[in-house]
Amino acid sequence: MQMMMAGGPWLGPRAIELIDLVARWAHVIAGIMWIGNSLLWNWIDRSLVPRADGARTQTPEPVGSIWLLHSGAFYYMEKTLLAGAPMPRRLHWFKWQAYATWLSGFVLLLAVYWLGGRAAMTDPAVADITQGMAVAIGAGGILAGGLLYEFAHRAIAPSAPRAARLLWIVALSAIAVAFTQLLNGRAAFLHVGAMLGTIMAGNVVFTIMPAQRELVAAVQATGTAPSVASEASTRAKRVSTENNYIVFPVIALMLSGHYAAVYGYPHPWIPLAILVAGGASVRHVLNLRFTVPDWRPRLALTLLATVAALYATLRDGARARPAAAATAASAATAGPVDFADVRHVIDRRCGACHSSAPSDESFGAVPAGVMFDTPEQIVAFAPRIQERAVVTRTMPPANKTRITDAERDLLGRWIAEGAGRVP
Repeated sequence: MQMMMAGGPWLGPRAIELIDLVARWAHVIAGIMWIGNSLLWNWIDRSLVPRADGARTQTPEPVGSIWLLHSGAFYYMEKTLLAGAPMPRRLHWFKWQAYATWLSGFVLLLAVYWLGGRAAMTDPAVADITQGMAVAIGAGGILAGGLLYEFAHRAIAPSAPRAARLLWIVALSAIAVAFTQLLNGRAAFLHVGAMLGTIMAGNVVFTIMPAQRELVAAVQATGTAPSVASEASTRAKRVSTENNYIVFPVIALMLSGHYAAVYGYPHPWIPLAILVAGGASVRHVLNLRFTVPDWRPRLALTLLATVAALYATLRDGARARPAAAATAASAATAGPVDFADVRHVIDRRCGACHSSAPSDESFGAVPAGVMFDTPEQIVAFAPRIQERAVVTRTMPPANKTRITDAERDLLGRWIAEGAGRVP
């Protein structure tokens, strides 16, 4: 199946690249809509002005209301439980954004990692596993995370919500660390994000929507909403709040693939933990702004602490790699590097993808627009070569072309000398 997807007669690299483009396009648009709606409704719910005691009642009686200004007009919104009022003829449900986000994300996983082969999942320096084993680990971890989360909320949270939260946080953290110990850094971060995104979508499908259907059915049957929240509605509110906290970490993890210094860190679970904890903490402070007057300095401190933790973690990343650290020292003692030797390494280890006519199209045409066809192009991309091939060692992906430590050392010495020795 992988061979057919990666370059078979009926679905070749160009088709896979088109699927990648369309699915990513849909994923980003649907994600913006879902996250935007989630944040907006969270803000509205916390900003409603409750009905004052003794105020004139109306049918349906509002729980709270809010005035909004947008597009040159004023909008008035009320929150109500339809006490004694008929069900509106037209009721708008917010669900398709979540469904479309998850479905397009699943297509991306298939096209980019699981079947398409456009991005490597393995790394011999991390674990000696095959692509098939890596796919099984990724898919199994996502499924296990979702099931553990559901178990905690259905079996434990009704009587002990804090214990349930502690259980799923510990369980998901263990899966995330396992990803970083078995998959390459970029794939690990992405699959942690996919696991959290799957949990968020599952909350919509299996908890929030059933609770809303239950509410609608109750109003249709009795003419009024239940006076006491059902177990389903209580859980829906709980998981909706947790979705609100998960969303910032998911965004950070989905974007992390562009930053090799983060996912290429020698112990990638550390920056991963900082991103998740920092994102959730920022979301928490933003939620506190409705009740805590000094939320602004708290937000500034949280942002600064997250950035400082990332900086402190990543600044010594190169020192944690003995081979990379030795490069700078060896440059001072070894003789000058001949550019012909550099060109030979680039042609053998990088040219299969980074060329105007790549022989390996599994990652698309000219990945990231980086080409090494001419000496001038190689020199121009010397800082990128330093970061990806020498420092973070995230290129070639999963060391697909089997570049050696000696060759990485050669590239590092050439760059340390100024990367200007072109014939």
